[in-house]
Amino acid sequence: MRPGANITNRNILIAALLAAITLTIPMHDKPDNSTVTKTGRQNRLTNEKSPYLLQHADNPVDWYPWCEEAFETARRLNRPVFLSIGYSTCHWCHVMAHESFEDAAVATLMNQSFVNIKVDREERPDIDNVYMKVCTMLTGSGGWPLTIIMTPDKKPFFAGTYIPRTSRMGRMGMLELIPKVQQVCQEQPEEIEKSAASIIAALNQPQSQTPVIELNLEILETAAGHFTKMYDNVNGGFGESPKFPTPHNLLFLLRQYHRTGNTELLTMAETTITKMRQGGIFDQLGCGFHRYSTDSKWLLPHFEKMLYDQAMIALVCLELYQVSGNEYYGGIAREIFTYVLRDLTDPAGGFYCGEDADSEGEEGKFYVWTEAEIYEALPDNLAGLVIDVYNCHPKGNFHDEATGRQTGRNILHMTKSVDQTARELDIPLEEIQGKLAEAGRILFELREKRFRPHKDDKILTDWNGLMIAALARGSAVLNEPEYYNAATKAAAFIKNKLRKPDGLLLHRYRDGQAAFNGNLDDYAFLVWGLLELYQAGFDIEHLKDAIAINRVMLEKFRDERNGGFYFTADDGEQLIARTKDLYDGAIPSGNSAAFMNLLILGRITGDTCYEDYAEQLRRGFSGEVAKAPAAYSFFLCAADYAIGPTTEIVLAGDRQSERAKEMLKAIHGIYLPRKVLVSHPAGPSEIETIAPYTQNQQPADNGPLLYVCEDYKCKEPISDPENIRTILEK
Repeated sequence: MRPGANITNRNILIAALLAAITLTIPMHDKPDNSTVTKTGRQNRLTNEKSPYLLQHADNPVDWYPWCEEAFETARRLNRPVFLSIGYSTCHWCHVMAHESFEDAAVATLMNQSFVNIKVDREERPDIDNVYMKVCTMLTGSGGWPLTIIMTPDKKPFFAGTYIPRTSRMGRMGMLELIPKVQQVCQEQPEEIEKSAASIIAALNQPQSQTPVIELNLEILETAAGHFTKMYDNVNGGFGESPKFPTPHNLLFLLRQYHRTGNTELLTMAETTITKMRQGGIFDQLGCGFHRYSTDSKWLLPHFEKMLYDQAMIALVCLELYQVSGNEYYGGIAREIFTYVLRDLTDPAGGFYCGEDADSEGEEGKFYVWTEAEIYEALPDNLAGLVIDVYNCHPKGNFHDEATGRQTGRNILHMTKSVDQTARELDIPLEEIQGKLAEAGRILFELREKRFRPHKDDKILTDWNGLMIAALARGSAVLNEPEYYNAATKAAAFIKNKLRKPDGLLLHRYRDGQAAFNGNLDDYAFLVWGLLELYQAGFDIEHLKDAIAINRVMLEKFRDERNGGFYFTADDGEQLIARTKDLYDGAIPSGNSAAFMNLLILGRITGDTCYEDYAEQLRRGFSGEVAKAPAAYSFFLCAADYAIGPTTEIVLAGDRQSERAKEMLKAIHGIYLPRKVLVSHPAGPSEIETIAPYTQNQQPADNGPLLYVCEDYKCKEPISDPENIRTILEK
């Protein structure tokens, strides 16, 4: 639905307010912190588990968590509800908190005018999903912090993002906004109800029935053409600033390269990842990628690090390594995994959400360096090399967003490869790599003594599913058992802590407590991770779990009439709308992931019911996808799989034998984006029950055989590992 569709355009104060306030974040705008105060009192958030809610537990604002008590209070007092949604590593959430929610004057107004509710969008993505749609409908954009004002029965009539304490730069402030909202609620309650009712009606408007479109090669080519037009030939990536990684766009381009042989698409993916790795968006000392770049050159990042970015970028790097054979891309994946296993892994096995952009009240302070600090930390020969390679300057190498002035600090980044630097300096590559490694180790250890950014140690089922998928794939492609063990341990954590005895998933674990019903992403991403884990190590339990969890997803989330899946289960909390999403944003949508999972399960098991469900999903969304295919790049990855041809590979025999290991190494070294890999051990096996066709695929008397089928035709079994690449690449 386009923003604002079918919402009555009444000339009421709410419309005036929306027109008066710029509701998107002004990245150039610097907050005024001059009146920030803290009271030390605590509100109802004290006993919550969410790090974000706990960050607001001592605000003077009388916050409630999302609960029925809050809405009962609002009804009893006849007050609107002020809903604030964010997350603990969100920079602009911190800004609004320091400016307004810690300010006594703003808090007094809020407490007098509203019942105030805080929601962690990572903990309750179902709530965030619905009200972010409202914000997008009303304003044309969205973001966090998300600000919603609604009636006591949860019907919104105002939406925005960051709002300053006082009005400035054409943006109305909290101290001016709250009295106006209070006035209109008192003087025109009927208009408020009408406005809210029209918003609810638009939100729940049935999805227009678009004709079923065949998702064919032409649509794939159209999407690839769109990315080609948007591509930045100089800096990589797509569009201008800000630049987001959006790794699934690159996954799609790699599939199109594999299908068409168009080397331009491969170059786009390679250049984008290379420029990102060289840029400030990559942590040159501690590894891992920051959330996005505020400029077009990948230099000045928004410094928070998120688990899902690490997982998705790692998958791109692994596929680039398979495509090109260039260890550089495999090395980036290793660096990402080093960061995740070191800094985002719980001792019990789950993966944390991410790390904040801010430390000591300043974004990026943990990561930046002055030249003086580098010279003080390193011997002169190493300091000079670091300053040269990482483009440091006495006045700093970036400008403050608000003032435009150089800061004196430097973001370590490269503008050329280490190979090129070695050639220009006429220094052997191994020598310069050794010096940079030594200098990096010294600076990293020194940096570790700084005040670290906050770490959000929630463990989310969906994001863990993505990381399990990336690590499992990494273990196979890079032949690293450590990654497989980490993925297996995380899967066991989810199974033991976030999966109920009846098979239903929970969404969040923290501080010994699992809570909140799982959403579509939890099911779809965990199935994705388990399928990758099975194909990396062939533990049949992972495949059985994937099938069982997928079965629950089909029962609880599927739209039986129109195809596809709702974001919430049929017995979940009743919100003002039950949404069904497809857009592939920062991460793929649950529907796109489910589409791919169903196709893979169909190929692994030979059960065509999975393909029937996938076809229903495809038909339900095909018209929408055809209108703007580039907005659904991971869905198109699944469509590419559905179009085929697919390759089904069964390893029959003892997979621990040397011949089997050589076969698997050869398979994992080839880029085959439309394949499945199944193991059929010698003798009776559970895989014969799950995938009955494997009963006829037996090893030879002298050892393992590889059975390869493509496009519904089977080839002669392969016994010699040396022949695998030749046969598969054909």
